[in-house]
Amino acid sequence: MQLDEKWAFVYRKQRECDLEQSDDHRRGDCWDHVAFDSEHRLVLGVCCGKRSATRILKLLRRVKKQLHDRPPRLVTSDEFASYATVLKLIWTKRLTYATVRKVRENGRVTQVHTRIVHGTPRAVREALRRSTASRSINTSFLERHNGTDRLRNARKVRRTYRFSKDWDVHEAVTHFCAYTYNFCWCVRSLRTRCRRRTQPARRFHPRTPAMSAGLSDHGWTLTEWLSRPVPGLAN
Repeated sequence: MQLDEKWAFVYRKQRECDLEQSDDHRRGDCWDHVAFDSEHRLVLGVCCGKRSATRILKLLRRVKKQLHDRPPRLVTSDEFASYATVLKLIWTKRLTYATVRKVRENGRVTQVHTRIVHGTPRAVREALRRSTASRSINTSFLERHNGTDRLRNARKVRRTYRFSKDWDVHEAVTHFCAYTYNFCWCVRSLRTRCRRRTQPARRFHPRTPAMSAGLSDHGWTLTEWLSRPVPGLAN
């Protein structure tokens, strides 16, 4: 599992907000705190809000419930200090966690340093050996997804006039894009080669992250997604 935060803003930039005004408490910086399954390219959860340990705790409580209390084999993130504290609160046993620090010069990454925070080097090596995604400690898969999410959600494109004007709408669109990505977006790196060609031109079988994780047997259309009843709301 990879963890990261993605910056966006609502209504106005944070430097122009006045914290003495209650309306500005839901304006300015709005970070997506994201948990990502790199093996299946699946968004496990997203929590919007100010960059804080409180949001990370809320996110990881949801993820823990989804995973039936089982800790991931390996968790990676950047060096935001709150991750180490919150992860230890969520999973008190069998936690293996490492951080990634990138050194940049003139806007380019020149060095990458990794550090094991929780767990043993042996546990990290075993997790990487069993991984179908990568053999190194990194956050590359979630960073790549961040780029995809910005392209799919115009409100988060950098240097744009299409930013959100309302906090609740911004959060709703964030969740819509995240979970339609899971069920409706076919990821090229997840496709499988067709065993029998039913069509001469078709060589690969497209798959969504939900299909890769065994949550669905087909790629959903937006109509199918939007018309699905929500448990507890359908009467």
